[in-house]
Amino acid sequence: MTRISQAALPRRFYARRADEVARELLGCVLLRRYRRSLLAGRIVETEAYVGEEDQACHARSGRTKRNAVMYGPPGHAYVYFIYGMYDMLNVVCQPAGKPEAVLLRALEPLDGVETMRRLRGVAGHPKRLADGPGKLCRALAVTRRQNGIDLLGEQLWIASGALAASESVQRSARIGVDYAGVDAARLLRFFIGGNEHVSRLPASRRRRPQR
Repeated sequence: MTRISQAALPRRFYARRADEVARELLGCVLLRRYRRSLLAGRIVETEAYVGEEDQACHARSGRTKRNAVMYGPPGHAYVYFIYGMYDMLNVVCQPAGKPEAVLLRALEPLDGVETMRRLRGVAGHPKRLADGPGKLCRALAVTRRQNGIDLLGEQLWIASGALAASESVQRSARIGVDYAGVDAARLLRFFIGGNEHVSRLPASRRRRPQR
């Protein structure tokens, strides 16, 4: 087991604006207790979704059965299904009633890599195990069964971490939200610059990402 903190981040960490949480989650460690294994990966890419005024956010049309977890207390998992094939893991931010969340887009695998390979059904370099939100969920066996669980529990949680001195946070537009009008261009995707486990740049963005 890699020497990492296993203490869950406190509730107050999540009880803030999603863009702040998204940035500060970079370098932290996502842990998943799966059967007899403890799977762990360093968070290297996130996206913030900032409430009912954000046309890319699931809360843009108000509260529904699907997004109800977003309206609850912070520090819970919001897991939804998309494109008929992918589960996506988000963390709920802000106090109850303010629906904001952070999508976890990519991990740098740390522990349980062989189990992750089996869950993904792939071999090869670990940089392709969780370099996208759907891959991340499959690699850690996260499904809609985890929707609503407390991230301060013992099944799925996030521990503190840090960026190396050589690392920097970069920003870009979010991926796959071209339908969101002016909100599609907001720089609410955060990632560790140069990290090989980051998924990709938005296809529509041609200039360099901003720091």
